[in-house]
Amino acid sequence: MVSKTRERFIEVARQLFARKGVENTTMNDIASASEKGRRTIYTYFKSKREIFNAVIASEADQLLARLREIVAMEDSPRDKLVKYIDCRFDTMNEIVSRNGSLKAGFFRDVRKVDRARKLITDKETALLREILEEGVRQGVFNIENMNHSALVITHTIHGLDVPYIRDNLSKEGITQEQLKRYVTKLILNGIEKR
Repeated sequence: MVSKTRERFIEVARQLFARKGVENTTMNDIASASEKGRRTIYTYFKSKREIFNAVIASEADQLLARLREIVAMEDSPRDKLVKYIDCRFDTMNEIVSRNGSLKAGFFRDVRKVDRARKLITDKETALLREILEEGVRQGVFNIENMNHSALVITHTIHGLDVPYIRDNLSKEGITQEQLKRYVTKLILNGIEKR
């Protein structure tokens, strides 16, 4: 019961934040839309920022779950890496797009984006490292420093989130699909054994 109530608050807050914006949503709005009293919401969350962070964490969990599925596949490390990159870009695009006015905030407030990323960067990097380690064990990847490589690749992908989601590179003739292919090719060319 406790976790269901908490999860209900998170989902209602996500919907309200997406529709009205974080700034225009109050704790009263969330409590009312959840059909719970204001005291009840404060039992679970001390502030709107705390519930906002819970919304971000919930979305991050969905991304991480999809990435874990790829890591667990029986595919080759190379194929896993291709799927990982593809999934990472598409899932972030889906999450940001699904959240309406959160999308505007995503592009407007770099600090918020960085705070949200910090929640999952270590976990993403660890999942990516698993793929890279498997590739080294199988002799298909040549990687000097596993930790550094996983971190650099993770941040490279993060750095392209906004151009990918906004489709900024289309003016240069680069589609979202091409961007994913270019990033994948650059990474693979840097780590595959020749």
